[in-house]
Amino acid sequence: MTAPTSMTFLGGAGTVTGSKTLLVHGGHRLLVDCGLFQGTRELRRQNWAPLPVAPAGIDAVVLSHAHLDHCGYLPALVRQGFDGRVLCTAGTAELAAIVLRDSAKLAEEEARDARVGGWSRHSAPQPLYDEADAEKAIALLEVVPEDHPVEAVPGVVVELPPAGHILGSAMPVVRVECGPADRRPGPAVVAFSGDLGRPGHPLLLPPGPPPAADALVVESTYGDRRHPEPSTAALADAVRRTAARDGVLVVPAFAVDRTEVVLLALADLMRSGAVPTLPVYLDSPMALAALRVYRQALSAGAGGLRPGPVADVHAGFDPFETGDLREARSAEESMRLNSPGSPCIILSASGMASGGRVVHHLAHLLPDRRNTVLLVGYQAVGTRGRALVEGATEVKIHGKYVPVRAEVVALDEFSVHADADDILAWLRSSPREPEVCYLVHGEPDAAATLAARVRAELGWCAVVPRPGERVLVG
Repeated sequence: MTAPTSMTFLGGAGTVTGSKTLLVHGGHRLLVDCGLFQGTRELRRQNWAPLPVAPAGIDAVVLSHAHLDHCGYLPALVRQGFDGRVLCTAGTAELAAIVLRDSAKLAEEEARDARVGGWSRHSAPQPLYDEADAEKAIALLEVVPEDHPVEAVPGVVVELPPAGHILGSAMPVVRVECGPADRRPGPAVVAFSGDLGRPGHPLLLPPGPPPAADALVVESTYGDRRHPEPSTAALADAVRRTAARDGVLVVPAFAVDRTEVVLLALADLMRSGAVPTLPVYLDSPMALAALRVYRQALSAGAGGLRPGPVADVHAGFDPFETGDLREARSAEESMRLNSPGSPCIILSASGMASGGRVVHHLAHLLPDRRNTVLLVGYQAVGTRGRALVEGATEVKIHGKYVPVRAEVVALDEFSVHADADDILAWLRSSPREPEVCYLVHGEPDAAATLAARVRAELGWCAVVPRPGERVLVG
């Protein structure tokens, strides 16, 4: 007899990264998200550990969105033999191609730099995957139109309603036709929040309510806290203080969406005269490519976007233009920003200061008290960004310790993740109570706190799954 339908939490359980959930039905295997582990060395090592299921035996992957912790393991999966379907929205397909190419390029560069610089423990460090693997993964991306269910594998239908987190982000809804081995006749519905957006995202419409589901798999990134009310006051203060010191404001920003949100805020502040119009350098090829995708989506009036910014673009107004927006495309242009010589603002990836060009800027700019580092997103445990938020007096960069004398400012106002109250409000809008609500993609305290609130305030069964835990679905 065929085994009952099951779900196994391969990543994003007990941690805020590496999201991967394996659904097995009728001998077919569907992976919901295929994220890269980021953060501590122990977490990153999991990227090199073999999966408990052979990648060649996975039939399809569904992506909720294009951030690395949800799609970044895909080239490694391909490298190990996966050649199935990868279902996603149009926005995710465009952005994931940018993200995966950049990730592969950085992986190759970091392995090469480690060999040359001698700061790896391995005698011949190798990348997790290379650019050829990324191209093979990108070739597998298959667009699922909004409100258009697709049979991902036999007996499993997937649809991708918008999640309001980043452009193209979705809440995968999986409908499984249960069979004799399952507990119930008829279909079972499992809905995944993906990363849930905030109601006040300046570009994206908020997510709709969850569907009527038997199981909900819900993120808990900010499950133990509330975001401050949206405001640009703290950003304006940081810009003015830094300019008054003749310093540089460096913003480690996620290249996809966070860069756009920060640019919108800076443009508003500079146009209004609330802060001086400084040169704003966008120093990330990936961020520049993502900005182009956002501009094209606004011009086309893509689904899930707020009508105001769409109308602005159609009227010939560029909401991202700060007045002196400059592009740093080449490595030489980027290197010049290590010592820019006059006050300016640098937006550069990565958002947790764990890699990319911003790491070189931090190595040069952190020792100078005139400068400011502005952290505008979630900083996972084990990242340089988290160390800076927690008051580190020095950080290790490329094998050497760098003193932290620059001012460090952390602003949760720019998070595009739902906070605990947002998630509870979203769950309350569910048309019916699920049999179980699984809290994933959060650090242990955040997930446990949110689970307790779900039990106390909604009266639901709420579970924080263990890494590798398998549960029945049908």
